[in-house]
Amino acid sequence: MSAISSTGTQQNGPADLVAALAHLTGYNTAAAAGGLAELTRASGALWGDALARSTSPFELADRSLRWWRAMRDRSVPGWHLPNEIVLSTPFAHLRDFSDPPADTGTAQVVPTLVLPPQAGHSSSVVDFSPTQSQLAVIKASGLTRLYVLDWRPATSETTGVTITDYLDVIDRSIELMGGRANLIGDCQGGWLATIYAALHPERVNTLTLAGAPIDFHAGESVIASSTRTLTSAFGLAPYKALVAMGGGNMPGKAVLSNFIAIQPQSEISRQLQLLEHIDDAKHVERYRVFEDWFKYTQDIPGAFYLWLVEHLFWGNELISGDLVIDGRRADMTAITCPLFLLAGSTDHITPPPQLFAAADAVGTSPEDIQIRTATGGHLGLFMGRDALRKDWPPLMETVYELSVPQRAGSVRGRGRNRAEDAVADPGATPRVPAP
Repeated sequence: MSAISSTGTQQNGPADLVAALAHLTGYNTAAAAGGLAELTRASGALWGDALARSTSPFELADRSLRWWRAMRDRSVPGWHLPNEIVLSTPFAHLRDFSDPPADTGTAQVVPTLVLPPQAGHSSSVVDFSPTQSQLAVIKASGLTRLYVLDWRPATSETTGVTITDYLDVIDRSIELMGGRANLIGDCQGGWLATIYAALHPERVNTLTLAGAPIDFHAGESVIASSTRTLTSAFGLAPYKALVAMGGGNMPGKAVLSNFIAIQPQSEISRQLQLLEHIDDAKHVERYRVFEDWFKYTQDIPGAFYLWLVEHLFWGNELISGDLVIDGRRADMTAITCPLFLLAGSTDHITPPPQLFAAADAVGTSPEDIQIRTATGGHLGLFMGRDALRKDWPPLMETVYELSVPQRAGSVRGRGRNRAEDAVADPGATPRVPAP
């Protein structure tokens, strides 16, 4: 059983440590076996294809060269839907994706603010591509007053940015939007949205969380197990060392390396699948779009990163009710707005129990809580074609109905077909393996 120290930080007991070590050992063994199995499968498929084609040495060399170039040529990821920056700070931009009010009656809709993940990657994952965009689905559902906080790469000038600064920019954004908003938080953006909603419940119309850790110690998570193991032995020292090596910030490349190490079979499969399909222009393009986003990294402000490791990943203070920010307790029972929770069935970054714990912690009535599990893993929740077509539309349809004036004779389900159509039908096309 875990204990709480005099400083309020949760300490790991012997049983917790043993369980974490056992989980890490089992997980790493399975990941190694999975990587070897994928390597064996792909190698066999490649040799079989070469024999079937009667591939000449020249053709083999040409395919290998194109494969190498596709793996090496990277571009900076960008945004696809039209937008403008309406508020800017050294660590975040507020981007306005809203439709013109005169065209759509947008002025009557409660505005929506999306908080993207912040794990060393670009916030543009929520607008991943012209055919796979979470923002496009949200807008097609009728939520046409749409804003996104775009987390900027940390610099030497933003090493000291704190949780207070992040909460302040959310508050400033909602004030600019009219004082009340629907909050949508993906992964790290989810726990940030939850903290904000607990401190400012009057400003939140609805709260939607996707793949967001709320109980950081629930379920079987390799990140939680590794954090428990490291902090039990060394406290925050390993994390402080990483921040020191990054000049005061957490290096995005270190975060990326951790993601790849957690599920190496996905990395192996993605690269070898590219070679298998190097003659398929559509597959190569899907690979390029994903790699441009996944391999482009940005640093995280050091002070903010160390705070979240200490108080959330280690201390688990949000779900325990012990989280205090600037003298105020972030009490989740203060959240009484409609709550929507979306988890991935095979999410190894944020197992469903870490997210679904929010349902029992908030003050929202059970009938105003929707819980949904999408098929797939972590990143697929935000940019996967299946989740965007099947899971986000019904959730956002309900948020829309809670965001417009009630009119007699209104038809339920007004936006669902449009929202589904905002994302290309995957059909039988091969998927690009992702964590």
